[in-house]
Amino acid sequence: MNQSSKTPPEPGSDNQAPGGPQFLGTRIRGLRKRRGLTLSELAQQSELTAGYISQLERNLAYPSIPALFNIARSLGVTIQWFFASETQTAPEDQGYVVRKKQRLQVNYENGIIDQLLTPQPTRQLEFLHSRFPPGTYSKESYSHEGEEAGYVLSGSFELWVGERYFQLSEGDSFSFSSQEPHKYGNPGEEDAVVLWVITPPTF
Repeated sequence: MNQSSKTPPEPGSDNQAPGGPQFLGTRIRGLRKRRGLTLSELAQQSELTAGYISQLERNLAYPSIPALFNIARSLGVTIQWFFASETQTAPEDQGYVVRKKQRLQVNYENGIIDQLLTPQPTRQLEFLHSRFPPGTYSKESYSHEGEEAGYVLSGSFELWVGERYFQLSEGDSFSFSSQEPHKYGNPGEEDAVVLWVITPPTF
C-alpha cells in the first residue's frame, strides 16, 4: 500500500556519503520499503521497469533526469530529499543563503550535474546551476506542473519545447510552461552552463 502521505525519515539517517551513486541507491531502496512498495509497484507508479529501479537501488546505474523525477514524485518527496547533506548550515544563513561548498548536487547518468542554489526549506521556486558536458542530453522529453525559465551562462544549448526547437548560446534566455513536453542538451565541444528557475520546486 502506498503510504506517501507519511513524513519521510530524515535523510541523514543513512550512513553513505552524500552525492554518490551508493548513497542514492540506499535512499531510494530505504524509502521505497518504508512506503510499503514492492519494486513492481514503484515501477508501475513511476512508469519505469522494475529491473531499472533494481539497478539504481543496487548502485549499478545513475538515473536519468525524468526517471529520478518520477521516482521522487511516486515516493512523495522532492529530488533534493535523496541528496540532502548533513553539512551544518550557519544559523544566520538558514533559509536565506547557500554557500558554494554547501550546495546540494545531483549527478545524472549522462554526465549532467545540477546544483541547488536556493536554501532549504524550499519555498515557491527553486534556482539551479546546471552543467552539461559536450554532447550530453536529457534523453526523452518529459513534462510536469509549473513553469521554467533559464539563462545560458556559457556554451551552446539546444532546447525542445513541444514541437518547437531552439538553438541558444551564451547570453540567451528562455521561458516555457513545464506542462509542455521538453528536453535539452549541449551540442557543442565545451561545457554548457545554464541557470534555471523553476516553480513549483521539483528538485
